[in-house]
Order: sequence, then C-alpha cells, then structure tokens
Amino acid sequence: MTENKDVVIPAKFKDLVEKIETMTVLDLHEATAAAAAPAAAAAGAEEKDSFNVELSASGDTKIAVIKVVKEVLALGLKEAKDLVDAAPSMLKEGMKKADAEEFKKKLEEAGAKVTLK
Repeated sequence: MTENKDVVIPAKFKDLVEKIETMTVLDLHEATAAAAAPAAAAAGAEEKDSFNVELSASGDTKIAVIKVVKEVLALGLKEAKDLVDAAPSMLKEGMKKADAEEFKKKLEEAGAKVTLK
C-alpha cells in the first residue's frame, strides 16, 4: 500500500533536497553526526576551571572565620581580619575548583557565608 503524493518543495530548498536525494545512508549519517558535534563541544566548553571565592558575610563566629582565612591564604592576623571585616569581599581569585570548594567548605564550617564565582 504505497501512495505516491506530489510534495511541493519551496524553491529555496530545491538544491538541498536534490543533494540529499543523491546521498548514501553513510553520507547522511556523517552529515548528521558532524552537525551534532559542535553542539556537544559547546556544552562541554562551559565548565569553569577557575573560581573566585567571595566572602559574603562573616557570620556570628568572626574569629573562627579569621582563623580559616589566615590559615588558607597564609596571611598575617591583621590582613586576615581586615579581609573578613570588609565583607562582602573577594578573598581569592583564580582558584582551582577543588581548592575553591575546600576553602568554601572550611569557611562555611566556621560560620561564614561564601559564594564561588
């Protein structure tokens, strides 16, 4: 039960349809795979590899937060205190993802509010 119906193809697509009609199945497969590849590459390219750690608020336990900042950033007590007192402030820029998440975890355990950017 095959019906032959005439399909009207707009003029702007005639060349494209004619080329597709002459292609083999393998050619069509390669064409569709190649068209999907840039979208897949773009999705993977969005992954960030460096993060900035921003102290949003020091919380109620400011001394504990100062100790963490002093320890992780290898700062003196006054420099660490000044950074914490200036919240919201950027603590460290360009950290690797794992290091930034570790730093954030320590700060949050000390009572601070932290964002990674």
